[in-house]
Amino acid sequence: MAQTETAIFAGGCFWCMVQPFDTQPGIQSVVSGYTGGHTVNPTYAEVASHTTGHTEAVQIKFDPAVISYADLVDIYWRQTDPTDASGQFQDRGDSYRPVIFVNSPAQRQIATASKKKLAASGQFDELIVTSIEDAQPFYPAEDEHQDFYRKNPFRYQIEEMGGRQAFIAQNWQD
Repeated sequence: MAQTETAIFAGGCFWCMVQPFDTQPGIQSVVSGYTGGHTVNPTYAEVASHTTGHTEAVQIKFDPAVISYADLVDIYWRQTDPTDASGQFQDRGDSYRPVIFVNSPAQRQIATASKKKLAASGQFDELIVTSIEDAQPFYPAEDEHQDFYRKNPFRYQIEEMGGRQAFIAQNWQD
């Protein structure tokens, strides 16, 4: 039986954070949800009101024998603007802030080393401000927010066009 680990990443609208992970080998599930706040079982409307302290995030279950946590962190960076602490692209506010939520000291070490490497790369002129925080309880979002890129491909494409795709194309070329 495959071993399973969990990764949690926040990088703006959770609709846009599912597909890049969901399509990778070794990924068992990607769930959109809320974490990091003080409200138990928040709703989308509550989180959108910016009163719960929660951030939209994805919780990824993966097989570390197939894909490593370090690989997931690399994928994460390539979906975000790591220099913008106030949200991501057209999504503004604390519920859209970029965060790597770590589940263990090993994950913290990997995420911290990766952040330092990105900062030292000179790829960005501004500081890398994505925070690395301990994982908090994760609350799955409502069903209509799960697998959004599959259920609503046209709306998903419009959301992606809100600056994310252009930023990725300009800043994350290999």
